[in-house]
Amino acid sequence: MSHSTADALRSVTLDDVRGAQKMLAGVARVTAMEGSRHLSQLVGAPVHLKCENLQRTGSFKLRGAYVRIAGLLPEERAAGVVAASAGNHAQGVALASALLGVHATVFMPVGAPLPKISATREYGAEVRLHGQVVDETLAAAQEYAEKTGAVFIHPFDHPDIIAGQGTVGLEILDQCPEVGTIVVGMGGGGLAAGIAVAVKALRPDVRIVGVQAAGAAAYPPSLAAGRPVSVENPATMADGIKVGRPGDVPFGIVAELVDEVRTVTEDQLSAALLLCLERAKLVVEPAGASPVAALLGDPGAFPGPVVAVLYGGNVDPVLLQRVLRHGMAAQGRYLAVRLRLTDRPGALATLLGVLSVVDANVLDVSHVRTDPRLGLTEAEVELHLETKGPAHCAEVGQALREAGYTVID
Repeated sequence: MSHSTADALRSVTLDDVRGAQKMLAGVARVTAMEGSRHLSQLVGAPVHLKCENLQRTGSFKLRGAYVRIAGLLPEERAAGVVAASAGNHAQGVALASALLGVHATVFMPVGAPLPKISATREYGAEVRLHGQVVDETLAAAQEYAEKTGAVFIHPFDHPDIIAGQGTVGLEILDQCPEVGTIVVGMGGGGLAAGIAVAVKALRPDVRIVGVQAAGAAAYPPSLAAGRPVSVENPATMADGIKVGRPGDVPFGIVAELVDEVRTVTEDQLSAALLLCLERAKLVVEPAGASPVAALLGDPGAFPGPVVAVLYGGNVDPVLLQRVLRHGMAAQGRYLAVRLRLTDRPGALATLLGVLSVVDANVLDVSHVRTDPRLGLTEAEVELHLETKGPAHCAEVGQALREAGYTVID
């Protein structure tokens, strides 16, 4: 064990997590744990969903934020707190501050979803929009802290934050004492580190698996290097785990106590979100669905019983619409096609008749006649279709070709 790793482990203990649990009594909900028959059949062992998407503010972030702010000295509270976040941490800090009577200023990116901005304001925080990406927003918040004396509340890189998030682990052991594997999404690593501290102290045999989006996976190279390293331009729809560099404190804990870190694709994230909505009747953001994505990607790799932590449900409705469509496309249940036809009366009706024969449900039709690329007697049609799977998509394509249509890539 390296010196830094040993220091990280000493910085957060089981007693800290238990203390945080007492502090959070009556503040954070003990969230439900729901069984999933579909995932259990897929994995070949019981699978339970830990529903932190149903936590107050819509994610686990309230736990760590409250513990951190509650631990401030009176003079620190008087100076107020400041945070930077695109959503979940912002709302956690805003509500925690309101409950504790502390003024909160939250910096959010200019492009943050409007529902998250509105919710943060409604919880009582002063919201300032700055920067296009979270790194710019973070720098602005830290500069504000230096100028005003407000206490900067980091989203994951502080022992109090990690202790608060670790209370999820204690609840898992209470609700599912026989758990064999806990699967949890990872950005900076605060939640995974906290769960690992709590669970490994009481049940060292439990396997803990962290999950990162492949386009924002800073932990695999960091673990290989033995220190936190940055990934440039992290890109994923899962903004809750879109972090370019692990936190120093959680990294040491993760390196020692988390058994494995896996990555998932955008298609797997979309499919997981869709599964949570359709099968579990739970609205989950892409980051929160990352553990389910890992189960879908390699169901035989997780000794049961399995607990998947759905850590957030704050998904922008516009993004939800896009992600659901993406998930349906990945499963062969949604198909978008463009083709050209002769611009004459009845041509569109004929095309729709072909689709009706193969039972493809038309969701949307876009009909273009005036594009310079088109010939004088041509029209271009873009169709959005609901289909029944990959085989049905192939059948639709075959029917269009047999009817004489050329599909445009």
